[in-house]
Amino acid sequence: MSDETGGESGTIGRDGVLGIVRDRLAEILELEPTEIGEGDSFQDDLDADSLALIELVEAIEEELGERSITLRIEDDDLEDLKTVRDAVDYVVARLG
Repeated sequence: MSDETGGESGTIGRDGVLGIVRDRLAEILELEPTEIGEGDSFQDDLDADSLALIELVEAIEEELGERSITLRIEDDDLEDLKTVRDAVDYVVARLG
């Protein structure tokens, strides 16, 4: 498996972010990461409720923090995150 970080600066690429989102969501929902597609809707496809999304946000922030990357996902932005792709795109955009 290739290194998913972008180098010494602590940045992480889109594939790395997708891996984090998929792995943490799989833990929260008790699924296999391979069962989670990028186009899956949190609510419709994965049966994730708002509590699961809050857990996901906390897990992403914690995981990135362990990589010395500070990210805060605003509560107001949660309602706009409908799919796995939305979450990945949001994190990637915030990491800039």
